[in-house]
Amino acid sequence: MNKNFPITLFLIITLFSGCSTRGQRAYKPHVEQQHVESPKTTLPSPPSTSKAYVDPKMKPYVVNGVRYHPTDVSVGDVFKGNASWYGPDFHGKLTSNGERYNMWAMTAAHKTLPMNTIVKVTNLRNNMSVVVRITDRGPFVSTRIIDLSKAAANSINMIGHGTAPVRLDILGFQSKGETSIPPYGELKKSPQEEKIGNYALQIGSFSKIEGALKTQEKYDNTSGYKTVIVDAQTSEARMFKVLLKGFKSEREARDYKENGIFENAFIVKEDSNDK
Repeated sequence: MNKNFPITLFLIITLFSGCSTRGQRAYKPHVEQQHVESPKTTLPSPPSTSKAYVDPKMKPYVVNGVRYHPTDVSVGDVFKGNASWYGPDFHGKLTSNGERYNMWAMTAAHKTLPMNTIVKVTNLRNNMSVVVRITDRGPFVSTRIIDLSKAAANSINMIGHGTAPVRLDILGFQSKGETSIPPYGELKKSPQEEKIGNYALQIGSFSKIEGALKTQEKYDNTSGYKTVIVDAQTSEARMFKVLLKGFKSEREARDYKENGIFENAFIVKEDSNDK
């Protein structure tokens, strides 16, 4: 027998034993480490997530078969309803505007308020108030109007109850790219309202009606919007313009245009008496 055989056998056993241990360790599910601090004696301010931030849009969306259209609101508008809160199960996950949810930040979810709307929420049971920033969509329960972060819910003493009747006061709108709630003085300098108007996208223009009819039929009901043909007489010729209609605001129309479905489309504002 080879004198080196016991040593060789020992090395082979040791090698396979090490590989087996690494394989077991690698098999364990990976738990992503969240970059969100836990509370200590005070609640930290919202984390800076400028790289992950997505420009808030006014996109309509569908949940459980219901189509929601984000609503244009003005400073001073008031709404009432029931509030709920969401916490650990969503902590660290992406919100609708691209930030990661931090249950210790003063944020909230709303079905239709524009992203980054700054809202004062008053618990009507005890008259305690908190100011939050809208960063997410929900709650999709008909009896509830807003979903608060755990920190916000805790600050108005509604954690134990789970829900509370509340009043929402629109204070202002945060600037693009910012993730903190600005001082009230800065909010007063921001836009105070966004008016809803009759906006459409012109997606085609034809000298012959046949081309307009084909385009109208092809794109009618695209993303839930309707197409119409406008017969327009210019100084040079008669043109048949195809419009995609149904946008609740200029912002919604602009956001849809940026999707790139219609490369050469442009936004038009219709007269109030247009059908």
